[in-house]
Amino acid sequence: MPVEITDRNKFIELSSRAIECRVVRKKDIAKVKARTKRYLYTIKIPLDEVDAFIKQLKCSNIKEISKSKEKK
Repeated sequence: MPVEITDRNKFIELSSRAIECRVVRKKDIAKVKARTKRYLYTIKIPLDEVDAFIKQLKCSNIKEISKSKEKK
């Protein structure tokens, strides 16, 4: 199970030991995920603040993931 973090500074600190960071943008919120060897940490950020937050991350491998839901 992922561990949700609410403190931005703690998440930035955890991102330094992450293998990969992913950014998933949805309608009104972005979810940033940091995968470490043991856990997957997540944090929810408003869309207008996510670009500044990504610049603060210490993760060496940052990927942008786009979620587009197709209705059948």
